[in-house]
Amino acid sequence: MRVGLLGLGRIGAFHAATLAAHPLVDELIVADPVRTSPYGRPGDPFEADAVVIATPTTTHAELIVKACELGIPAFCEKPVAGTVAETVKVMEVAAGHRVQIGFQRRFDPGYVAAATALRSGELGELHRVHLVTADPVPPPAAYIPLSGGIFRDCHIHDFDILRWVTGREVVSVYAKGANRGAAFFAQAGDVDNSAALLTLDDGTLATLQGSRYNGGGYDVRMELAGTRRTQAVGLSSRAPLHTTEDVPSSEEPWPDFVTRFETAYRDEIDAFLRGDRSLCPIEEALEALYVAEAADLSLREGRPAEVAEVRR
Repeated sequence: MRVGLLGLGRIGAFHAATLAAHPLVDELIVADPVRTSPYGRPGDPFEADAVVIATPTTTHAELIVKACELGIPAFCEKPVAGTVAETVKVMEVAAGHRVQIGFQRRFDPGYVAAATALRSGELGELHRVHLVTADPVPPPAAYIPLSGGIFRDCHIHDFDILRWVTGREVVSVYAKGANRGAAFFAQAGDVDNSAALLTLDDGTLATLQGSRYNGGGYDVRMELAGTRRTQAVGLSSRAPLHTTEDVPSSEEPWPDFVTRFETAYRDEIDAFLRGDRSLCPIEEALEALYVAEAADLSLREGRPAEVAEVRR
C-alpha cells in the first residue's frame, strides 16, 4: 500500500523509519513544510491509501476530517483537537471511518501484561493504583503556551491507560501543581510539577504524580495494588530510581519517551497498517480528554472536580 505521512518532527521522523521498513508499505509519501526525510518521497500524502498524522496539535482536527471525507484510514497522534467541543465535532464527522489515535501505552508489553493480570483475577480485587510520568527535561519554552497544560499534554496518557488497564471510569479528580523550575511555565499559566487524586466509578483510588524536571531520567510507571498481589509496570533496571537498600545498581536510565516506548510505537503503527480493530478510536481519546479537562479545572479552582461537570 501507499502511506502518506504528515509531519517530520521527532515522532514523525520515527514513524517515517518505521513505515519505510514495514513489509506492507510499498511507497511512503512525506509532507512537512520545513523538514525533509531520507525515507519516502515528497508529495501529497492524501493520494495514499492511508495517512499517518504527526503534525502540530492545532492541525490534527482539520487533517482527520479531510482523511475521513476522502475515505482514507487515518492514524493521528494525540490529541484529536485542542478542546472538548472540537473533539466532539471531529468524532461526529469520523463516525463510520477508521481513525486510530496514538496512545501507544496500550501497545506496551508491560501495560498489556498488567491489564491481563487484573482482568484474569491474578491480582484479586483492585484497591489502589499509582501512576508516574516524569520527563528528564522540559519541552521548549515556545511549546508550553500551545500544549494545553501538563494534564492535557502529558498526563492524558496516564488517564487513558488508567481507564484501559482497569476498565473503569474516572468520576472525580483533585489536582494540584507547583512551579519549581523555569519561569515560562507560570507565565503560560502552567505548572511543571503535578499531583492528583482520582476516584474511579467503583470507589478505587488512584494517585498520580508528574514532573517536567526529573533529573534522574525518563520515569513512567504504574502500580496496581490488589488483594492478592501488587503489579508494577515500568519498574525495570532502566527505571531512574535509586534505593538505599542493598540491590544492584540500575542500568542507564531511559533518556526519553521515544526510546522507552519504541516497541509500542512500532506495534501501534503495525496494528493500524494491518487493519486491526482500532485500540484507541476517537471516542476513547475523548474520554481521556474529559479527565484531563476535569484535572485542569480542579487545578485552576483549587477544588475537587467531577468529570460530569466537564461532560455538561
